[in-house]
Amino acid sequence: MIIDDLKKENKLKTKLEELFGLDLRSLALFRVGLALVIIVDLIIRAGDLRSLYSDAGVMPRTLLKEIANPFYWSINSISGEPFVQGLIFLIIGLIAIALLVGYRTRLATIAMWAFVISIQNRNPALNFAADAVLRALLFWAMFLPLGASYSIDSALNSSQEKLPKRIASAATVALMIQIVLIYAGSAAYKTKSEIWWPDGDAVYYALNFDGYATPFGQFLLSFPEPILKLLTWAALWFEWLGPLMIFIPVGITFFRCVSVVLFILLHISFALSFELGIFPSLCVVMWLAFIPTAVWDNWQEKIQSNERQGLRIYYDADCGFCKKVVYLLRTFLILPGTPLTTCQTDESIYADMQEKNSWVVVDWQGNRHFKWEALVYVFSLSPIFKPLAFLMGLSAIIPLGTKFYETIANNRKFAGNFTKPLQFRPLNVDPNLGLNIVVSLLLLYTLIWNVKGFVHQTYTRRQEKKQDFITKADKLFKRRTVQQLDIFAQVTRLNQSWSIFAPAPPRDDGWHVISGKLKNGKEVDVLYEKGDSVSSDKPTMQQFNKLYKNMQWRSYFVTLNRAMGRKLYPYYAEYVCREWNKKNEGAERLESLDIFFMDERTVPPGETQTVEKKSVMQKSCSDEQKDI
Repeated sequence: MIIDDLKKENKLKTKLEELFGLDLRSLALFRVGLALVIIVDLIIRAGDLRSLYSDAGVMPRTLLKEIANPFYWSINSISGEPFVQGLIFLIIGLIAIALLVGYRTRLATIAMWAFVISIQNRNPALNFAADAVLRALLFWAMFLPLGASYSIDSALNSSQEKLPKRIASAATVALMIQIVLIYAGSAAYKTKSEIWWPDGDAVYYALNFDGYATPFGQFLLSFPEPILKLLTWAALWFEWLGPLMIFIPVGITFFRCVSVVLFILLHISFALSFELGIFPSLCVVMWLAFIPTAVWDNWQEKIQSNERQGLRIYYDADCGFCKKVVYLLRTFLILPGTPLTTCQTDESIYADMQEKNSWVVVDWQGNRHFKWEALVYVFSLSPIFKPLAFLMGLSAIIPLGTKFYETIANNRKFAGNFTKPLQFRPLNVDPNLGLNIVVSLLLLYTLIWNVKGFVHQTYTRRQEKKQDFITKADKLFKRRTVQQLDIFAQVTRLNQSWSIFAPAPPRDDGWHVISGKLKNGKEVDVLYEKGDSVSSDKPTMQQFNKLYKNMQWRSYFVTLNRAMGRKLYPYYAEYVCREWNKKNEGAERLESLDIFFMDERTVPPGETQTVEKKSVMQKSCSDEQKDI
């Protein structure tokens, strides 16, 4: 009887671990993808350090103090100099690389979370849905063992205990629930607009918004109206129901695979249809964390071969640098289980090592390889880096590679300085009770915040106030005691709101026209630079893309047309004056400019589109004068 009870208990435990657990290899892939997305985002943002993050750009710190939430902190705000911003971005880049390779992974994740918040808080006019998703993913990633596989941390793991394939903890549950909140939360907001349901016109309005337009999106816009309605309803219901597939307790591997594939395809379709920056790729990476264990096991079984199973690597026991290198190679070339042995354990191998001054790689047929040629052979067995072996083995490369190897071998002590920070340390992934409690409380807080946001929006959009749950909940959340808890959400940026295209896609479309008057009296198009004459005609998609060179500028110009825009316009006008006059001298300098917005509010399907020209502001570009 006791044995049967234990079997049932173990079976339930295994089932719960399978349902709420995440594979360590999936978490490693998630980490690598997350780091790559961050690095790409950093490179894109770095191109606008001066324009978007310094006092010489559109958001000087004086303006930031005026518009920013007092609890939104930013390390980037310590200086308004572009050079300092460049140093901060460089530090963030190094942290991103540490996250990529899994070096001190938890510390790197915590630092990355902090710096990502810092960058986003430095210019709130640029924030978009991807920024909120990135913050949320990094927050829960701090509590996950992202470095337990395919990392420097795992390569130099000194613990004798074998790591599990999968781990279940409060953090894995939190990540799963966060995914549901992102999609279902967005769907909940969308149900507040008739455009999504029952009208079904959301895709039509979204594709009509020029700020996000792509050629493929314009192609979709030509589809018959019933098809666009069908796409709207399908997207809405998929956001509601799709994420719940990861909680289905039967056929877990099947439903996990289906959800991963479907959501990756969904975000690929988003990337084709809209200009959304890193949002689609970030969401694709997010779903990689849910690749089930059976997929990895099946893949590893398929890539097994006699060559890989028979590989043995020998290194010098007296060379700490050599030991670290071979352990790192085994991990990053994905050759798990390859025996790593000291040369001194075999007289014949040791003799070859001394004669060749080289490590010794023995293949499955007993042949020995040395120096660069041995490295080429090991690379040829990697399931991922095998193509590099072809390049490394070219006749023109082998002499150079051999020379490089011999240089390192003759200067191992010096080379060891570069690996000194890499130390063998025990790696433990078992979640402790204290951490699980903390994460559970943070998850509860996040859930409450998401409910609060939904309640607040629902209540404010009501035309007729009712005495129901929404009204009572809104009063509760507005109590001073409850509102004091908001400070924590604002500091940690857990104040989530999943409102991409919600409650409805933007309809306040249009474009800006900036007419500039030069000192020589000539009138020029300052913004699109279409020639001397100023035209109010709608720019082409190519002209839009030139102006919106990245998602940050797209978001900025969208924000200019929001409530915050009233405070942004004067500083933007000053920036435009400075940039023009920095490139032009004498009579070609700007004397003044007029900013107009061509309001092209998207009309319902079948109606004639109208455009209204609105004067936004006038600006004198003379140093001695103020705004007109």
